[in-house]
Order: sequence, then C-alpha cells, then structure tokens
Amino acid sequence: MYKILKKIELTPSTKLMCIFAPEVARKARAGQFVILRMHDHGERFPLTITDYNKTEGTITIVFAEVGKSTRELGMLSEGDCIMNFIGPLGQPSEIEMYGTVVCIGGGIGVAPVYPIARSLKQGGNRVISIIGARSRQLLFFEHEMALASDELQIVTDDGSYGRQGFVTSALQGLLDNGLKIDLVVAIGPVPMMRAVAEMTRPLGIKTTVSLNPIMVDGTGMCGGCRVSVGGVNKFACVDGPEFDAHSIDYDNLQLRQKMYLADEEVALAHWHECKCGGDVR
Repeated sequence: MYKILKKIELTPSTKLMCIFAPEVARKARAGQFVILRMHDHGERFPLTITDYNKTEGTITIVFAEVGKSTRELGMLSEGDCIMNFIGPLGQPSEIEMYGTVVCIGGGIGVAPVYPIARSLKQGGNRVISIIGARSRQLLFFEHEMALASDELQIVTDDGSYGRQGFVTSALQGLLDNGLKIDLVVAIGPVPMMRAVAEMTRPLGIKTTVSLNPIMVDGTGMCGGCRVSVGGVNKFACVDGPEFDAHSIDYDNLQLRQKMYLADEEVALAHWHECKCGGDVR
C-alpha cells in the first residue's frame, strides 16, 4: 500500500498528491510515468511523474478530475493509501545540452512539462517556458515553472492573467522576434501539440511531445496505447511517451482517444448513482 503524504488543491478540478513510494522514487526520471490502481475493483490508469524525491522516497502526481477514476482518486485524503503504484514506466526525457529550449505546457500539461524544464535547465540549457490555461483560476505551477526556467511567459484564453491568447501565439512571438530555438517540448491537449508541431515543422526546429493515449498494462503487452509515428506503430508505454512531434499521425491519435468516451460517461454516471466510492459491483 502506498500512503498519500500530502494533498493540495491546485485548481477546483486539479489535485496534487505526494505519495510515499521509495522504490519508484529511487529510479524515477523526468518524462516517466506511473500506473496506479486504488483498490481491488478499480481500473489501472497512468499518471505522469510530476516530481520525485529520492531521499524522502516520494513521488508527486498531478491530475485533473475528469472521469470516474480520477474523481475517485481526488476524494482520497492525506493518510489514505493507494493499493498499486507501479513505476517508473516509459522512456525518460532525453536531457542533453541543446542550447535554447522552449518548454510549453497547456492546461494539465504544465504538470509533466515541469520536471523536463527543470532537468533541461540543470543540464545547462537556456529554458524559456510558456504555460497556458483557459483562465487564471485554472492556472497552476507558476512559481515552480519560474524557478525551472530562465524566462516564463503566461497566457490565458480569456486574458484574466498574463497575456491573452494561446501558448501557440506566445511561441509565434518568440519566432517573430528571431529567437534561435534548438528544441521545443510541448505537452497538453492534442490539438495544441499538433498546432505547435505545424509551427516548428517548416522551420526545422526539433520538437517533441508527450502522448497519453489509452493505456492498460504499461508494458507493451495490451497494445492499447499504440500510436502511429512515421507510419510505424509504436507503443506509448514502452517506446514513449515522448515522440518526434513532426512524425505523429494526429488524426489517428485523436480517434483512438475518443474510442471509449461513451463507456467512460456510463462508468462515471454509474459511480455517481451508486454513491459507494467507486465499488460498482
């Protein structure tokens, strides 16, 4: 069992949890993820590792309460335990000396881009970060991203904080100013990552994105997380989750992500109806 040591509400629908998982923390690196299961009747689902402390043996996760399982997870409190917490899984980010790197986080994507930006800065790169949300109320990790970056730009869709616009408009501003960018890392909604890729493709700027398709076992056995990269099927769990942004079949990715929307809505409605904390036997 893995105990929740700390729980923080970052936004009305976004939670942070610090989990005691020393074996996972000992080997964790930026870009990797865990798969957890809350109880015997819960589903397995992946969450990116937002932070880790090898000395204290902790893993930090950040999640948006979207479906049944994430909402159920959000109801747990400090001192409660999670039954299964497996990781670190996936390939870690390639942290090298690139030069000037732009790290872009949209919405919940700010959480996974944070440890990557921090590692890139620690590796000697100049890191310019762009984070965005629909409104100020939904923005989080401003302080953390500022510490992990040499420069931080904030945008909100409604202009309630930072500059009004999208993360892509902030990136366009950097490009228009003639900034030489050696690498772009973008994490967020698929349309956002796709838009970033289309901006950097004609300029030949190396760009990576982190994908979170439907995943079950996290070991490459089920094939549920397959994505088409450069015309070849890859498994996000073992080949990723980071891929060359210019090689991804985004149309296929979006279709696959929508495959179980109806089932997810039924599961969430059933959970609300039975009001038994997720035990839907």
